[in-house]
Amino acid sequence: MGKYFGTDGFRGEANVDLTVMHAFEIGRYLGWYYGKDKKARVVIGKDTRRSSYMLESALCAGLTASGADAYLLHVTTTPSVSYVARADDFDCGIMISASHNPYYDNGIKLINGKGEKMGDELLNEIEAYIDRASAGEKDCLPYATGEKIGRTVDYSAGRNRYIGFLISLATRSYKGKKVGLDCANGSTWMMAKSVFDALGADTYVISNNPDGININVNCGSTHIEQMQKFVLANKLDVGFAFDGDADRCLAVDEKGNIITGDHILYVCGKYMRDSGILGEKKIVTTVMSNMGLYRALDALGIGYEKTAVGDKYVAENMRANGYILGGEQSGHMIFTDYATTGDGQLSALQFLQILALSGKSASVLTA
Repeated sequence: MGKYFGTDGFRGEANVDLTVMHAFEIGRYLGWYYGKDKKARVVIGKDTRRSSYMLESALCAGLTASGADAYLLHVTTTPSVSYVARADDFDCGIMISASHNPYYDNGIKLINGKGEKMGDELLNEIEAYIDRASAGEKDCLPYATGEKIGRTVDYSAGRNRYIGFLISLATRSYKGKKVGLDCANGSTWMMAKSVFDALGADTYVISNNPDGININVNCGSTHIEQMQKFVLANKLDVGFAFDGDADRCLAVDEKGNIITGDHILYVCGKYMRDSGILGEKKIVTTVMSNMGLYRALDALGIGYEKTAVGDKYVAENMRANGYILGGEQSGHMIFTDYATTGDGQLSALQFLQILALSGKSASVLTA
Protein backbone atom coordinates (compact mmCIF):
# COMPACT_ATOMS: atom_id res chain seq x y z
CA MET A 1 0.00 0.00 0.00
CA GLY A 2 1.12 3.55 -0.71
CA LYS A 3 1.21 6.65 1.43
CA TYR A 4 -2.33 7.74 0.56
CA PHE A 5 -3.91 4.95 -1.49
CA GLY A 6 -4.66 1.65 0.22
CA THR A 7 -6.32 -1.47 -1.18
CA ASP A 8 -9.60 0.42 -1.46
CA GLY A 9 -8.57 3.94 -2.44
CA PHE A 10 -7.53 7.12 -0.63
CA ARG A 11 -9.63 7.09 2.54
CA GLY A 12 -9.85 9.14 5.73
CA GLU A 13 -11.81 11.77 7.61
CA ALA A 14 -13.13 14.38 5.19
CA ASN A 15 -11.19 17.66 5.32
CA VAL A 16 -8.78 16.17 7.87
CA ASP A 17 -7.04 13.22 6.21
CA LEU A 18 -8.68 13.65 2.81
CA THR A 19 -9.11 17.31 1.85
CA VAL A 20 -10.53 19.23 -1.08
CA MET A 21 -6.96 20.04 -2.11
CA HIS A 22 -6.16 16.33 -2.30
CA ALA A 23 -9.17 15.86 -4.55
CA PHE A 24 -8.19 18.84 -6.70
CA GLU A 25 -4.64 17.52 -7.08
CA ILE A 26 -5.86 14.03 -8.00
CA GLY A 27 -8.09 15.59 -10.65
CA ARG A 28 -5.24 17.76 -11.92
CA TYR A 29 -2.90 14.80 -12.36
CA LEU A 30 -5.46 12.46 -13.94
CA GLY A 31 -6.59 15.15 -16.37
CA TRP A 32 -3.00 15.80 -17.42
CA TYR A 33 -1.98 12.12 -17.51
CA TYR A 34 -4.82 10.97 -19.75
CA GLY A 35 -4.89 14.17 -21.78
CA LYS A 36 -1.33 14.19 -23.07
CA ASP A 37 -2.36 13.34 -26.63
CA LYS A 38 -6.14 13.84 -26.61
CA LYS A 39 -9.11 15.22 -24.70
CA ALA A 40 -9.40 13.05 -21.59
CA ARG A 41 -12.80 11.72 -20.48
CA VAL A 42 -13.35 10.75 -16.83
CA VAL A 43 -16.57 9.46 -15.27
CA ILE A 44 -17.36 10.25 -11.61
CA GLY A 45 -19.84 8.77 -9.14
CA LYS A 46 -20.45 9.46 -5.45
CA ASP A 47 -22.33 8.10 -2.46
CA THR A 48 -24.69 10.02 -0.19
CA ARG A 49 -22.19 11.46 2.34
CA ARG A 50 -22.41 15.20 2.80
CA SER A 51 -18.73 15.59 1.92
CA SER A 52 -19.12 13.67 -1.35
CA TYR A 53 -20.52 16.76 -3.08
CA MET A 54 -17.57 18.87 -1.91
CA LEU A 55 -15.02 16.33 -3.15
CA GLU A 56 -16.87 15.92 -6.44
CA SER A 57 -16.61 19.65 -7.10
CA ALA A 58 -12.89 19.66 -6.25
CA LEU A 59 -12.20 16.69 -8.54
CA CYS A 60 -14.10 18.36 -11.36
CA ALA A 61 -12.15 21.59 -10.86
CA GLY A 62 -8.84 19.72 -11.07
CA LEU A 63 -9.85 17.66 -14.10
CA THR A 64 -11.25 20.55 -16.12
CA ALA A 65 -8.29 22.78 -15.19
CA SER A 66 -6.06 20.16 -16.84
CA GLY A 67 -8.31 20.05 -19.89
CA ALA A 68 -10.29 16.87 -19.17
CA ASP A 69 -14.05 16.46 -19.43
CA ALA A 70 -15.74 15.17 -16.25
CA TYR A 71 -18.93 13.13 -16.70
CA LEU A 72 -21.12 13.02 -13.58
CA LEU A 73 -23.17 9.95 -12.68
CA HIS A 74 -24.22 11.70 -9.43
CA VAL A 75 -25.25 9.40 -6.54
CA THR A 76 -24.52 5.87 -7.71
CA THR A 77 -22.64 2.71 -6.80
CA THR A 78 -18.96 1.84 -7.15
CA PRO A 79 -19.69 -1.08 -9.51
CA SER A 80 -21.77 1.20 -11.73
CA VAL A 81 -18.74 3.48 -12.18
CA SER A 82 -16.68 0.42 -13.08
CA TYR A 83 -19.33 -0.71 -15.58
CA VAL A 84 -19.69 2.69 -17.24
CA ALA A 85 -15.92 3.26 -17.39
CA ARG A 86 -15.39 0.14 -19.47
CA ALA A 87 -18.69 0.06 -21.38
CA ASP A 88 -18.55 3.69 -22.52
CA ASP A 89 -14.82 3.83 -23.22
CA PHE A 90 -13.75 6.33 -20.56
CA ASP A 91 -10.09 6.84 -19.75
CA CYS A 92 -10.80 6.17 -16.10
CA GLY A 93 -13.48 6.34 -13.42
CA ILE A 94 -13.60 7.89 -9.96
CA MET A 95 -15.86 6.86 -7.10
CA ILE A 96 -16.22 9.11 -4.07
CA SER A 97 -17.06 6.88 -1.11
CA ALA A 98 -15.69 5.46 2.13
CA SER A 99 -17.77 2.32 1.64
CA HIS A 100 -18.97 1.00 5.04
CA ASN A 101 -17.21 3.70 7.09
CA PRO A 102 -19.16 6.38 9.02
CA TYR A 103 -20.38 9.51 7.26
CA TYR A 104 -17.56 11.78 8.42
CA ASP A 105 -15.04 9.63 6.53
CA ASN A 106 -14.81 9.65 2.78
CA GLY A 107 -12.63 8.20 0.07
CA ILE A 108 -11.57 8.43 -3.56
CA LYS A 109 -11.40 5.17 -5.49
CA LEU A 110 -9.71 5.22 -8.88
CA ILE A 111 -10.77 2.80 -11.61
CA ASN A 112 -8.99 2.26 -14.92
CA GLY A 113 -10.58 2.15 -18.37
CA LYS A 114 -11.12 -1.61 -18.06
CA GLY A 115 -13.26 -1.11 -14.97
CA GLU A 116 -10.58 -2.48 -12.64
CA LYS A 117 -8.96 -0.87 -9.63
CA MET A 118 -6.16 1.35 -10.86
CA GLY A 119 -2.64 -0.08 -10.84
CA ASP A 120 0.02 0.86 -8.32
CA GLU A 121 2.33 2.50 -10.86
CA LEU A 122 -0.07 5.34 -11.64
CA LEU A 123 -1.19 5.61 -8.00
CA ASN A 124 2.44 6.10 -7.01
CA GLU A 125 2.79 8.89 -9.56
CA ILE A 126 -0.32 10.61 -8.18
CA GLU A 127 1.01 10.31 -4.62
CA ALA A 128 4.33 11.86 -5.65
CA TYR A 129 2.48 14.78 -7.28
CA ILE A 130 0.38 15.31 -4.12
CA ASP A 131 3.55 15.43 -2.03
CA ARG A 132 5.16 17.95 -4.36
CA ALA A 133 2.07 20.13 -4.22
CA SER A 134 1.86 19.83 -0.41
CA ALA A 135 5.52 20.89 -0.15
CA GLY A 136 4.71 24.08 -2.01
CA GLU A 137 6.70 23.21 -5.12
CA LYS A 138 5.77 25.16 -8.21
CA ASP A 139 3.05 23.38 -10.15
CA CYS A 140 4.76 21.60 -13.03
CA LEU A 141 1.52 20.63 -14.76
CA PRO A 142 0.21 23.00 -17.44
CA TYR A 143 -3.19 24.57 -16.99
CA ALA A 144 -5.58 24.35 -19.92
CA THR A 145 -6.56 27.67 -21.47
CA GLY A 146 -9.15 28.90 -23.93
CA GLU A 147 -11.11 26.20 -25.68
CA LYS A 148 -8.88 23.49 -24.17
CA ILE A 149 -10.40 23.99 -20.71
CA GLY A 150 -12.49 20.96 -19.84
CA ARG A 151 -16.20 20.80 -19.04
CA THR A 152 -18.54 18.91 -16.74
CA VAL A 153 -21.31 16.81 -18.28
CA ASP A 154 -24.46 15.39 -16.68
CA TYR A 155 -24.20 11.68 -17.36
CA SER A 156 -27.09 10.20 -15.41
CA ALA A 157 -27.92 8.26 -18.58
CA GLY A 158 -24.90 6.07 -17.83
CA ARG A 159 -26.32 5.14 -14.44
CA ASN A 160 -29.62 4.24 -16.10
CA ARG A 161 -27.81 1.97 -18.56
CA TYR A 162 -26.17 0.20 -15.65
CA ILE A 163 -29.60 -0.42 -14.11
CA GLY A 164 -30.71 -1.87 -17.44
CA PHE A 165 -27.64 -4.09 -17.46
CA LEU A 166 -28.50 -5.52 -14.04
CA ILE A 167 -32.06 -6.23 -15.10
CA SER A 168 -30.83 -7.93 -18.29
CA LEU A 169 -28.89 -10.54 -16.30
CA ALA A 170 -32.03 -12.24 -14.96
CA THR A 171 -33.07 -15.42 -16.76
CA ARG A 172 -36.53 -15.59 -15.21
CA SER A 173 -39.10 -13.61 -13.27
CA TYR A 174 -38.87 -13.50 -9.48
CA LYS A 175 -42.62 -13.14 -9.10
CA GLY A 176 -43.83 -14.48 -5.78
CA LYS A 177 -40.49 -14.03 -4.03
CA LYS A 178 -40.62 -11.72 -1.03
CA VAL A 179 -37.29 -9.91 -0.93
CA GLY A 180 -35.93 -7.43 1.62
CA LEU A 181 -33.35 -4.77 0.74
CA ASP A 182 -31.31 -2.70 3.19
CA CYS A 183 -29.83 0.21 1.21
CA ALA A 184 -27.69 1.51 4.10
CA ASN A 185 -28.94 5.03 3.32
CA GLY A 186 -26.28 4.91 0.65
CA SER A 187 -25.71 4.53 -3.06
CA THR A 188 -28.55 2.09 -3.80
CA TRP A 189 -31.32 4.12 -2.16
CA MET A 190 -32.84 5.17 -5.51
CA MET A 191 -31.69 2.18 -7.52
CA ALA A 192 -32.13 -1.19 -5.84
CA LYS A 193 -35.91 -1.30 -5.45
CA SER A 194 -36.49 -0.44 -9.09
CA VAL A 195 -34.21 -3.29 -10.19
CA PHE A 196 -35.91 -5.96 -8.07
CA ASP A 197 -39.39 -4.58 -8.81
CA ALA A 198 -38.68 -4.77 -12.54
CA LEU A 199 -37.87 -8.45 -12.15
CA GLY A 200 -41.19 -9.21 -10.48
CA ALA A 201 -40.12 -9.58 -6.86
CA ASP A 202 -42.26 -8.35 -3.98
CA THR A 203 -39.71 -5.88 -2.66
CA TYR A 204 -39.54 -4.52 0.89
CA VAL A 205 -36.98 -1.79 1.56
CA ILE A 206 -35.39 -0.22 4.64
CA SER A 207 -32.70 2.45 5.11
CA ASN A 208 -33.47 4.26 1.87
CA ASN A 209 -33.79 7.81 3.20
CA PRO A 210 -30.30 9.34 3.16
CA ASP A 211 -29.73 12.72 4.76
CA GLY A 212 -25.98 13.04 4.27
CA ILE A 213 -25.02 11.81 7.73
CA ASN A 214 -27.01 8.59 8.26
CA ILE A 215 -25.15 6.40 5.76
CA ASN A 216 -24.30 3.04 7.40
CA VAL A 217 -25.76 4.19 10.76
CA ASN A 218 -27.31 1.08 12.35
CA CYS A 219 -28.07 -0.28 8.90
CA GLY A 220 -26.56 -2.00 5.89
CA SER A 221 -24.19 -4.95 5.73
CA THR A 222 -22.26 -3.84 8.83
CA HIS A 223 -25.45 -3.93 10.90
CA ILE A 224 -27.07 -7.05 9.49
CA GLU A 225 -29.19 -7.44 12.63
CA GLN A 226 -31.63 -4.89 11.19
CA MET A 227 -32.27 -7.09 8.17
CA GLN A 228 -32.58 -10.16 10.39
CA LYS A 229 -35.42 -8.49 12.30
CA PHE A 230 -36.98 -7.18 9.09
CA VAL A 231 -37.02 -10.58 7.38
CA LEU A 232 -38.67 -12.26 10.35
CA ALA A 233 -41.20 -9.47 10.92
CA ASN A 234 -42.34 -9.49 7.28
CA LYS A 235 -41.96 -13.24 6.65
CA LEU A 236 -39.63 -12.67 3.71
CA ASP A 237 -37.94 -15.36 1.62
CA VAL A 238 -34.58 -13.60 1.76
CA GLY A 239 -33.08 -10.24 2.65
CA PHE A 240 -30.03 -8.49 1.17
CA ALA A 241 -28.01 -5.79 2.93
CA PHE A 242 -25.62 -3.54 0.99
CA ASP A 243 -22.89 -1.24 2.24
CA GLY A 244 -22.59 2.48 1.53
CA ASP A 245 -21.32 2.16 -2.05
CA ALA A 246 -22.90 -1.26 -2.76
CA ASP A 247 -19.79 -3.15 -3.76
CA ARG A 248 -20.60 -5.73 -1.09
CA CYS A 249 -23.68 -7.67 -0.05
CA LEU A 250 -24.59 -9.91 2.86
CA ALA A 251 -27.90 -11.72 3.17
CA VAL A 252 -30.37 -13.24 5.62
CA ASP A 253 -32.36 -16.43 5.10
CA GLU A 254 -36.05 -16.88 5.85
CA LYS A 255 -35.24 -18.04 9.39
CA GLY A 256 -33.21 -14.93 10.17
CA ASN A 257 -29.80 -16.59 9.84
CA ILE A 258 -26.92 -14.57 8.39
CA ILE A 259 -25.69 -15.52 4.92
CA THR A 260 -22.05 -14.43 4.65
CA GLY A 261 -19.90 -14.03 1.58
CA ASP A 262 -18.63 -17.56 2.18
CA HIS A 263 -22.19 -18.90 1.98
CA ILE A 264 -22.78 -16.99 -1.25
CA LEU A 265 -19.55 -18.35 -2.73
CA TYR A 266 -20.64 -21.88 -1.82
CA VAL A 267 -24.15 -21.57 -3.24
CA CYS A 268 -23.01 -19.90 -6.46
CA GLY A 269 -20.02 -22.22 -6.86
CA LYS A 270 -22.19 -25.32 -6.48
CA TYR A 271 -24.73 -24.00 -8.96
CA MET A 272 -22.03 -23.05 -11.49
CA ARG A 273 -20.43 -26.49 -11.16
CA ASP A 274 -23.74 -28.34 -11.51
CA SER A 275 -24.69 -26.29 -14.58
CA GLY A 276 -21.29 -26.75 -16.25
CA ILE A 277 -20.32 -23.07 -16.03
CA LEU A 278 -17.46 -23.50 -13.56
CA GLY A 279 -15.74 -26.40 -15.29
CA GLU A 280 -12.33 -27.12 -13.76
CA LYS A 281 -11.84 -23.53 -12.61
CA LYS A 282 -11.11 -22.78 -8.97
CA ILE A 283 -12.93 -20.38 -6.65
CA VAL A 284 -10.79 -17.57 -5.24
CA THR A 285 -11.15 -16.76 -1.53
CA THR A 286 -9.13 -14.83 1.05
CA VAL A 287 -7.41 -16.08 4.18
CA MET A 288 -10.41 -14.79 6.17
CA SER A 289 -12.79 -17.39 4.75
CA ASN A 290 -14.23 -19.92 7.19
CA MET A 291 -12.82 -23.44 7.27
CA GLY A 292 -16.36 -24.69 6.77
CA LEU A 293 -16.35 -23.23 3.26
CA TYR A 294 -13.26 -25.22 2.30
CA ARG A 295 -14.68 -28.43 3.73
CA ALA A 296 -17.90 -27.89 1.77
CA LEU A 297 -15.97 -27.17 -1.45
CA ASP A 298 -13.78 -30.24 -0.87
CA ALA A 299 -16.92 -32.36 -0.56
CA LEU A 300 -18.09 -30.99 -3.92
CA GLY A 301 -14.72 -31.50 -5.58
CA ILE A 302 -14.33 -27.78 -6.27
CA GLY A 303 -10.81 -26.35 -6.05
CA TYR A 304 -9.96 -23.02 -4.46
CA GLU A 305 -7.17 -20.54 -3.87
CA LYS A 306 -6.52 -18.15 -0.99
CA THR A 307 -5.27 -14.57 -1.28
CA ALA A 308 -4.49 -11.78 1.15
CA VAL A 309 -7.50 -9.88 2.50
CA GLY A 310 -8.90 -7.39 0.00
CA ASP A 311 -11.06 -7.78 -3.10
CA LYS A 312 -8.20 -6.16 -5.05
CA TYR A 313 -6.10 -9.28 -4.46
CA VAL A 314 -9.00 -11.59 -5.26
CA ALA A 315 -9.53 -9.78 -8.57
CA GLU A 316 -5.82 -9.91 -9.43
CA ASN A 317 -5.72 -13.67 -8.86
CA MET A 318 -8.85 -14.20 -10.92
CA ARG A 319 -7.50 -12.17 -13.86
CA ALA A 320 -4.13 -13.93 -13.75
CA ASN A 321 -5.68 -17.41 -13.82
CA GLY A 322 -8.88 -16.92 -15.79
CA TYR A 323 -11.14 -17.77 -12.84
CA ILE A 324 -14.77 -16.64 -12.90
CA LEU A 325 -15.90 -16.67 -9.25
CA GLY A 326 -14.26 -15.23 -6.17
CA GLY A 327 -14.94 -13.14 -3.13
CA GLU A 328 -14.58 -12.32 0.53
CA GLN A 329 -16.45 -13.40 3.63
CA SER A 330 -17.37 -9.72 4.11
CA GLY A 331 -19.54 -9.81 0.99
CA HIS A 332 -17.36 -8.64 -1.91
CA MET A 333 -18.26 -11.08 -4.69
CA ILE A 334 -16.72 -10.99 -8.16
CA PHE A 335 -18.39 -12.67 -11.13
CA THR A 336 -16.00 -12.01 -14.01
CA ASP A 337 -18.50 -13.15 -16.64
CA TYR A 338 -20.41 -9.96 -15.80
CA ALA A 339 -18.18 -7.54 -13.89
CA THR A 340 -14.57 -6.67 -13.11
CA THR A 341 -15.13 -5.68 -9.49
CA GLY A 342 -17.36 -6.51 -6.52
CA ASP A 343 -21.04 -5.69 -7.05
CA GLY A 344 -23.53 -6.14 -4.22
CA GLN A 345 -26.65 -5.90 -6.35
CA LEU A 346 -25.28 -8.33 -8.93
CA SER A 347 -24.43 -10.79 -6.15
CA ALA A 348 -27.95 -10.48 -4.74
CA LEU A 349 -29.46 -11.13 -8.17
CA GLN A 350 -27.25 -14.18 -8.72
CA PHE A 351 -28.25 -15.63 -5.35
CA LEU A 352 -31.93 -14.86 -5.92
CA GLN A 353 -31.80 -16.52 -9.33
CA ILE A 354 -30.45 -19.73 -7.81
CA LEU A 355 -33.07 -19.52 -5.06
CA ALA A 356 -35.83 -19.26 -7.66
CA LEU A 357 -34.46 -21.99 -9.93
CA SER A 358 -33.85 -24.47 -7.11
CA GLY A 359 -37.27 -24.24 -5.54
CA LYS A 360 -35.50 -24.51 -2.18
CA SER A 361 -35.45 -22.09 0.72
CA ALA A 362 -32.41 -19.93 1.42
CA SER A 363 -31.69 -21.84 4.64
CA VAL A 364 -31.63 -25.17 2.78
CA LEU A 365 -29.40 -23.77 0.00
CA THR A 366 -26.79 -22.57 2.49
CA ALA A 367 -26.98 -25.49 4.93
